[in-house]
Amino acid sequence: MAGKTYREGVTLVQMIDMFPTDEAATEWFEECLWPEQRHCGKCGSTRTREVPNAKPMPYWCSDCRSYFSVRTGTPLARSNVPMRKWAIAIYLCLTSLKSVSSVKLSRDIGVKQETAWFMMHRIRQAWDGEVEGPFDGPVEFDETYMGGKRKNKSNAERKKAEGRGPVDMTAGIGAKDRDTNKVSARVIESTDAVTLQGFVAEHTEPDTVVYTDDAAAYDGIPNPHQSVKHSVSEYVNGMAHTNGIESFWSMLKRAHKGTFHKMSPKHLQRYVSEFAGKHNIRESDTLDQMRDTVARLVGRNLLYRDLIADNGLDNAAH
Repeated sequence: MAGKTYREGVTLVQMIDMFPTDEAATEWFEECLWPEQRHCGKCGSTRTREVPNAKPMPYWCSDCRSYFSVRTGTPLARSNVPMRKWAIAIYLCLTSLKSVSSVKLSRDIGVKQETAWFMMHRIRQAWDGEVEGPFDGPVEFDETYMGGKRKNKSNAERKKAEGRGPVDMTAGIGAKDRDTNKVSARVIESTDAVTLQGFVAEHTEPDTVVYTDDAAAYDGIPNPHQSVKHSVSEYVNGMAHTNGIESFWSMLKRAHKGTFHKMSPKHLQRYVSEFAGKHNIRESDTLDQMRDTVARLVGRNLLYRDLIADNGLDNAAH
């Protein structure tokens, strides 16, 4: 995909030609993870050697005395999916603005839907825990709400819900730096002042200019602060607006409705991390995006039992 005219894209045909075999894909992954020298995925040692006929673990570490491969120490470990399919899955994830559903990925690369779902979550590990900032600013902040079933309930059922606003929805808070266009976003349990102002403090210096909407939770921010009054349909007031971060959230919401259709609060942070991570490398050429994503997988293993483990959040799809 070409995308922005100044970016060098890669067509799907070119991608298939790049990875005609699983061996070619494995060599490419090794170049991404070991650009200068091969190192052990378990202990990080460079005292390694190749072991003939030792597939699927073709290398030996002299320090921790164990076999390893390019998958070791990444979410690709313990996966039987060929490396060629992993490379194409990463390509499809990065070049699809609204991402790829597990159903479509399963059809595109020829794996079971359950396998494709697990693959996509393991790819999202590349951006897990990534926190951009503090930003130099000016910085836009905006909270949003995802999912929810309240709108589908009867009036009698709605009255049973306690609290203000979309109480059955999952909240998120995001920041966008106008100088770099970088984004940081997070799923949150509450949109109270402690949570929102804590996020602002984490992503700014005390003298950074901050723009928000007129939510009362932002009152008292110590930064230079301007807001727009969304409550009276004001969306721009001079330099004060939150259009940039709202645009980021709108892309995720379009993916929710148009690609995934259903997202559970349990896994929502991974989707948020994916979209923030891809947003922050969108100016790079496609192959550079792929290399960056692969490099970020180091040390971010994800076991299936951990993926489905209870994390305290609702697993029902919204």
